Amino acid sequence: MSEYILEMKKITKTFPGVKALDNVDFKVKRGEIHCLVGENGSGKSTLMKILSGFYPYGEYDGEIIFDGKVQKFKHIHDSEKVGIVTIYQELALIPELTVYENIFLGHEIKDKLFIDWNKTIKSAIDVLQKIKPDLDTSRKVKDLGVGHQQIVEIAKALTKNVKLLILDEPTSSLNEDDSENLLKIIKDLKNHGVTSILISHKLKEVIEVADSITVLRDGKMVAYLDKKEEFTEANIIKYMVGREIEDIYPKRKKREFGEKIFEIRNWKAFDPKLDRYVVKDANMYVRKGEIVGIAGLMGAGRTELALSLFGNAKDYKVEGEMYFDGQWRRFKSPSEAIKSGFTYLSEDRKVLGLILDFDVKTNTTLAGLNKLKKGLFIDENEEIIIAEKYKESLRIKTPTVEQKVMNLSGGNQQKVAISKWLFVKPKLLILDEPTRGIDVGAKYEIYALMNKLVEEEGMSIVMISSELPEVLGMSDRIYVMSGGKIVGELDRTEATQEKIMAMAVEY
Repeated sequence: MSEYILEMKKITKTFPGVKALDNVDFKVKRGEIHCLVGENGSGKSTLMKILSGFYPYGEYDGEIIFDGKVQKFKHIHDSEKVGIVTIYQELALIPELTVYENIFLGHEIKDKLFIDWNKTIKSAIDVLQKIKPDLDTSRKVKDLGVGHQQIVEIAKALTKNVKLLILDEPTSSLNEDDSENLLKIIKDLKNHGVTSILISHKLKEVIEVADSITVLRDGKMVAYLDKKEEFTEANIIKYMVGREIEDIYPKRKKREFGEKIFEIRNWKAFDPKLDRYVVKDANMYVRKGEIVGIAGLMGAGRTELALSLFGNAKDYKVEGEMYFDGQWRRFKSPSEAIKSGFTYLSEDRKVLGLILDFDVKTNTTLAGLNKLKKGLFIDENEEIIIAEKYKESLRIKTPTVEQKVMNLSGGNQQKVAISKWLFVKPKLLILDEPTRGIDVGAKYEIYALMNKLVEEEGMSIVMISSELPEVLGMSDRIYVMSGGKIVGELDRTEATQEKIMAMAVEY
């Protein structure tokens, strides 16, 4: 028996206008945790989609050998039959079904001809005990946040007969506690003989769990690292981006902030669907040219606060006072907020941030089409110029701005979503998990862009993030939320991870 459970040889995959993979050799030992890293657009997800059968045999060149046999998968079900289970970054859940229905969707527990719902519910509860014991299995997936939806997807995968588990950015939507819990599960699976391939941009996670690492860059395999060698972030980053990055958080200029651009007093938001307040008596302010971070655990109310302010798209019952740009405001719709210079980048780019079937150009200019009007029509030449400008400045990897956004990698989709709001030139920009699913090189570029926006253009930014190093590295001040309340405020000079976590678990 070979020591390698998987060997992929000379894999080449081409899309219109771009070679996604170029003669990639990839191998994984039995019973190990192998991490696959690289910048967005490097080919990681494409390689795994070939392995899973998403891209069927015949649509790529090269050979797949799994468990000693040459495989020619024509469908995802073919790979699952031999024990390869994939959790994609794009979640495959049905919103209208319950948690337990989604977990066993496609491999239902039956009693003769009918589904045994009692066993289904019990089994769903049992598997969730390992990941999120307090998640109500009777809730519909559409009522869950993106983080809890990811947990459902993970539970779904764990119910199958797994030999090789592929996880594409599984912790990108999880808080630190849930991320640590998932990494423990992966380690436990290893102890039971299950091999895992983990795609992650969180290099600390990679270093913590990896037995070996493959690095892709621009569709080519550029490095294979074994645990016998020393794993360091600096070394991995050098291979990923082709250069060394000394400090992931760009240096900030010392400056004086302007007047308050935004303030809320005793702000509340009641969710009729949940029959409870999701935001309670929140008080905060933001000054011109300031980056304010909002930290907290999943369910703390950070996103709910942002949505209740940005035109209240969720139809919360809101109370309290809000002042923006010197006036008392309560936006009746997101479009009214946008016209006033108040914008919000959603944490869920695929559903709320972008129109995936539209091209890069259209998504970039969608929120500010009035700027491009030429009489009754849109100036299409100017639209292309604008889109090309943001393609270059944000290093969006796409062969053309007329490429559909659905064909871009997750990180490049996020860059398009950011460019949409930059085109509007807002006075206040709320960024909800702005670097989720983005590689370390692109993160640096976005951080540098944030600094430029506040330092040179006087914009104000509120950044919601689950990554505490990011909050600490980028914020001038930090608010901490817990149980729907703002429970603390820290200046960047006094803030530490320990202080933030102590506040975050207060309620």
